[in-house]
Amino acid sequence: MGKTKEELTDYWNTEARKVLQGRTIKEVRYLNDEEMEMMGWYKRPIAMFLDNGESCVLSCDDEGNDGGVLFYGENGVLPTL
Repeated sequence: MGKTKEELTDYWNTEARKVLQGRTIKEVRYLNDEEMEMMGWYKRPIAMFLDNGESCVLSCDDEGNDGGVLFYGENGVLPTL
């Protein structure tokens, strides 16, 4: 039997906390053309580099089909380039 919506939410909240909570963003920039092409993408999204060496790259979906935007605040958006 599959997990309930609540169980899935709890699981992914826990995973997100493990990856991000307490981390410090050391660098923020758009992917360069070479990095974008290496991903097989057509858009360059924002990437964040954390204090533990991990990187966070915004994707348009959970399959990693292309770069995605970052929404922030009430109306803010950092677009893909």
